[in-house]
Amino acid sequence: MFSSVWSFIKRHKRKFIFTGVVVGGVYVLGKYAQKKMGEFQENEATEYIAQARRQFHFESNQRTCNMTVLSMLPPLKEAVVNQLNSESLTALLKAKPANKLEIWEDLKIISFTRTIVAVYSTCMLVVLLRVQLNIIGGYLYLDHSVGKSTATPLAPPEVQQQYLSSIQHLLGDGLIALMTVVKKAVQRSLGGVSLKQSLSLLELEQQLSWIRAEVEAEEERPMSWYMLADAEDALADQACGLTGNDLATIKLLNETRDMLDSPDFTTVLNVTLNRGFSRLLDDLAEFFRPPPGDSASCFAPDSLAAVSLPLAKIIPIVNGQINSICSETPSHFVQDLLMNDQVKEFAANVYETFSAPQELQK
Repeated sequence: MFSSVWSFIKRHKRKFIFTGVVVGGVYVLGKYAQKKMGEFQENEATEYIAQARRQFHFESNQRTCNMTVLSMLPPLKEAVVNQLNSESLTALLKAKPANKLEIWEDLKIISFTRTIVAVYSTCMLVVLLRVQLNIIGGYLYLDHSVGKSTATPLAPPEVQQQYLSSIQHLLGDGLIALMTVVKKAVQRSLGGVSLKQSLSLLELEQQLSWIRAEVEAEEERPMSWYMLADAEDALADQACGLTGNDLATIKLLNETRDMLDSPDFTTVLNVTLNRGFSRLLDDLAEFFRPPPGDSASCFAPDSLAAVSLPLAKIIPIVNGQINSICSETPSHFVQDLLMNDQVKEFAANVYETFSAPQELQK
């Protein structure tokens, strides 16, 4: 029996060898595939956890952005009001002075200037902090990420503080320069308009459009200058040698300038400004509603030209808008800016750029 089996094996030796090789190869390949599948699943799980961690950190960072904007609005409002103090003019008018008309003319320019400056500066504050805090957020994510190759933090607390203090330019020199440009545009647009002349909401919108066009066509400085000082200005106070933290801060500021000079940032800023001025007009529209039963409300309920008000009555309405524009409690104006989809998408792109290790290496 054994001899016949052995004979059978000898006759089919090649088949047995081939089959053994195939079976062995399949087994080895199976083990290899199983190992690779395990590694793939492990990598997938690790990547998923990393993405979830980064997403959570990003969302937390956006909440910080929102809270920071709200906390900065009171000092911004104070800075605007201190420079464009209409309250002092109002107090003078109550005393019935001889130069009443002259004071009213000053109040007209100051009121429109400070409200328009409030819209510009609030919009700038929203987008600038979105850039700054997402750059910092990206670096902080890398500092705390698993497998970070160096123990040296990319954004130590001292650097963060120094970097974020650059926002003072927008509340200081940048704001004063913006006021100068806006005031000049307001004088050209409204300086010759009589206090007795009536304006509809549509005509008021046209006036704001003219002022915006002149302000944003200013060739002396780009809009980004009002938000962040030039590199030379930022280093002007450095009398001694630069420390490591100073160099890290300068690097952050240069990266921020690159962002502010990008076409994407220009687009987002324009979208934000458009929304801000649109919200301002929505708020002003509440004062241009025809009284119930008025013929205007019967024939043209939706017309922007249905109601006109004398400029003297529009001035105090415009003057009071700063209280809702720069409100530390979340107003419709501020919420519109913070919740804008394009602002949020831009913020995500900034965070993505600065939280990716390969971008850091580049």
